[in-house]
Amino acid sequence: AAGKMSAPTMEERKACWGARDEFWRCLDRHTEDASRCQQLRLSFESLCPQQWVKYFDKRRDFLKYKKKLEAEGFHPPETAGKA
Repeated sequence: AAGKMSAPTMEERKACWGARDEFWRCLDRHTEDASRCQQLRLSFESLCPQQWVKYFDKRRDFLKYKKKLEAEGFHPPETAGKA
């Protein structure tokens, strides 16, 4: 496919994952205040392929959502499943 990136090397993948982990740790420390993690965000974006950045962003949102449900105890409404 045109414009397809060549697969990153192991070194590049490790650099990308490291940058992602640093960025995510920063977000955890600053209760998701991305403005305080701007530098880490930039290195995350520069070290990872664009589509990976999108994927990881979605993944983080999903994991946060899942954690929130678990923390609050997800209880579907009583009416669910009753015809």
